[in-house]
Amino acid sequence: MLKKKQVTLSDIAARSGVAAMTVSRVVNGSGYVSEATRKRVQAAVAEMNYRRNGLARNLKRQRTETVGLVLGDLSNPYSTELANAVRESLSFRGYNLFICISEHSAKEDIAAFGSLVDHNVDGIIVATRANPEGDARLESIANSNLPIVVVGRDFRHESVDHVSADNFTGGFEATQHLIDLGHTRIAFIGAGFENRSSLKRLQGYLKALDVHGIAVDERLITGRKESASDVPGYSTEKIGYEGMKRLLSLPNPPTAVFARNDFTAVGAMSAIKEAGLSIPKDIAIVGFDDTPLAVHTMPALTTVRQPMRLQGQLAAEMLLKRISNESVIDREERILDCELIVRDSTVAQVT
Repeated sequence: MLKKKQVTLSDIAARSGVAAMTVSRVVNGSGYVSEATRKRVQAAVAEMNYRRNGLARNLKRQRTETVGLVLGDLSNPYSTELANAVRESLSFRGYNLFICISEHSAKEDIAAFGSLVDHNVDGIIVATRANPEGDARLESIANSNLPIVVVGRDFRHESVDHVSADNFTGGFEATQHLIDLGHTRIAFIGAGFENRSSLKRLQGYLKALDVHGIAVDERLITGRKESASDVPGYSTEKIGYEGMKRLLSLPNPPTAVFARNDFTAVGAMSAIKEAGLSIPKDIAIVGFDDTPLAVHTMPALTTVRQPMRLQGQLAAEMLLKRISNESVIDREERILDCELIVRDSTVAQVT
């Protein structure tokens, strides 16, 4: 009886009409391949019942003691704190860190993932915004059994661990604080609600209003129609400034604002001062993150502190656990508490 010929990458390439290198990228989840080509290759893989040689892959993937970290940008304190915490935790265990910056671009996300796979990293930590194209590539890499941990990214896979701040509760407590001070016309300034963190903060804001029977005024929520791809990373002072200008033009402006992060809050504060209004006498404002900037604003910014360093430390620990564990382990998810830090930008509403 003739032994059935094993299907090769070249066979898949011939069937799908692409180069063998392109097939390799699809199968291994590395490098950039267009969505249409990727689907064509995957269809050929399924039709021809292609199976990778797991033993050969394991022999090829010797430990490099290197971990990849994909960040949206390095211009913000959150990413810097996260990267430092990851680097310190890995260094203590004898690992090197390879950092890629995607500039919040789906295409750059895919290129970063491919570059890290090509460099044979032992695992990847991803701290960028979710996007369909990047998630598809991330899923293919996870299916190849390369350990992955996501930080604050809305991505679910049975073998991919997740760590993030409790953005929902943080948003709730920020809004609750303003309600406790007597405010009922509370605005939310944000953008890019496809982003898990921003969406959870908005949902927390909405929940607090609901709990206290305060009707939602859609005019007080800015940025709902903007896509995450339109938001320039973390430097969102412009979003805060323009959002606040629009809110101030309303017939009945808000008396308080919850901003999606501290940089957005700073932009909003500029617009408030430009209008000749006082913070917090005329408008109180709360940010999110508690970046170093928050204590240097005038007045000092009330904000929600999220554990940036702890997220980085836990992400590194979770990844190293997967790297060192040869057996299948359950998916782990850690949601970390935030803390409201009250400063001078909020005060009791005068009645």
